[in-house]
Amino acid sequence: MYYQTDEIVSKKEFLKEFFKQGKNVGAVAPSSKFLVKKMVDPINFTNVKCIIEFGPGTGIITHELLKKMPSDSILLAFEINKEFCERLNKINDPRLVIISDSAEKLEQYLVEHKIDKVDYIVSSLPFAMIPNKVVNAILAIVTKVLSKEGAFIQYQYSLNVYKRLRTIFKNVDLNFTPMNLPPAFVFTCTN
Repeated sequence: MYYQTDEIVSKKEFLKEFFKQGKNVGAVAPSSKFLVKKMVDPINFTNVKCIIEFGPGTGIITHELLKKMPSDSILLAFEINKEFCERLNKINDPRLVIISDSAEKLEQYLVEHKIDKVDYIVSSLPFAMIPNKVVNAILAIVTKVLSKEGAFIQYQYSLNVYKRLRTIFKNVDLNFTPMNLPPAFVFTCTN
């Protein structure tokens, strides 16, 4: 019962933030459990040392990542919405580092945390709402810091980014979940 209450609060909070800061909040509701599953399924958690999360929102995917990550790993979560950061800061897990900054500054934070390469990057960034120049900068950084065996996992509500991802990554697996509001495409990108 508690989870349902938390989920309702989360949906209200999302909707409030969407109307308040629409350009910085790319969804009207948190990710469904079906979308969360499709986002974390490609991850082999066995030897994970570092996962990056772009746009964790209220932490729906964050919680699932932390549930599966090894005890000696780290999760750097980049969120620019201050209200969402406050909510994320309530998650009591020493592996989680909330960064109230843009994904464009990923390299700076990797240096700060003495991390050379990243195993996985899980992204909920609303690329359709972000200027192309910024999206290109983020994707360039992603390819630079991702380990050879790593993957960039991104969801979107349209296929617009598919062609761009295929020019950057050797393999782009496409998945779809109709059980989300709105339905979402999941792109798992590897080299």
